Amino acid sequence: MIIQIYTVQTPEEGIALAQLGVNHVGITPANSGLPGEVSDEQARIIFESIGNLATKVALSVEQDLARIAAMVKNVNPNILHLCGNPNRMVSPEGVAELKQMLPGLMVMQAVPVTGSEALEIARSYQSVADYLILDSFSPAIGGVGAAGVTHDWSISRKIVQNSRLPVILAGGLSPENVAEAIGAVHPWGVDSLTRTNLPLGGGKFRKDLERVAQFVANAQAEAEKSSTDRFDGK
Repeated sequence: MIIQIYTVQTPEEGIALAQLGVNHVGITPANSGLPGEVSDEQARIIFESIGNLATKVALSVEQDLARIAAMVKNVNPNILHLCGNPNRMVSPEGVAELKQMLPGLMVMQAVPVTGSEALEIARSYQSVADYLILDSFSPAIGGVGAAGVTHDWSISRKIVQNSRLPVILAGGLSPENVAEAIGAVHPWGVDSLTRTNLPLGGGKFRKDLERVAQFVANAQAEAEKSSTDRFDGK
């Protein structure tokens, strides 16, 4: 079970998450008021500090391919996480063009699970993305994700069953519900942002390392249990 945690704001935080067993460390390089955003320069410093301890994921809500490409070149992530507003998402054709612009880059495409239309959205990116991330959407956030609420896991389960790509489940996941989510959806990985934060006031936060550790432990335990159950034919 791949564990992905957003959003890191310091090198020390990134290293700490990797040491807790987080596989994908996520950063939000932006200047548009997104939760936990940092500058491109800070993002690059964090990623350089993490080194090979974890896979490095950079998020973008942009639609302009040139701006996205510039961020990637500045930050140097392993994976680009595209999660623009559902009404202005980078199209499958745009993702293909972006990958031509940035050879070797892996793309994680966000799918807003707002209803059954998510099935078709997921299907449309199958031939161009490397990963899918199924997330909740709030109009108050400038993109898909960071909504802090769960969505209809039955739809996410159908996407997982029909996808040829690795699928990460996100959206309001916490140490308290991640095991239930894994049992319901059977994703390749799980993601947490809001429910593993420690609020600092004024909209600011840092990662709550105790809750991250609980999230990792609960996710890994449920993944192991689910694997054993399938092996036993349960």
